[in-house]
Amino acid sequence: MDQPSPMRLPSDENISRGPRITFKINGTLKSGYLGESIATVLLAEGIVIMRTTTQGQSRGVFCGMGVCFDCLVVVDGIPNTRACMTWIKDGMDIQIQNGLTSLK
Repeated sequence: MDQPSPMRLPSDENISRGPRITFKINGTLKSGYLGESIATVLLAEGIVIMRTTTQGQSRGVFCGMGVCFDCLVVVDGIPNTRACMTWIKDGMDIQIQNGLTSLK
């Protein structure tokens, strides 16, 4: 399977971004900018599948405003986090969520 290509828009004088930060996506160190949602950084990295259902079907951003719960990911060990509603933070550890995950 080919690796996805990054889809982040290049910076220029018309794009204002927050400070650059680093975080992990599925164990790989990545960088993004404060003020971006987790969904934004995943999409910028070419990752469109953010979770799978219990039957193994792929899900990603659908509504983009926190209504549908299709973009659930695991953040710092906490499952069922809506990627479209959660701001990225420095040092965050994001994992794609497989099926239902309960809080322990």
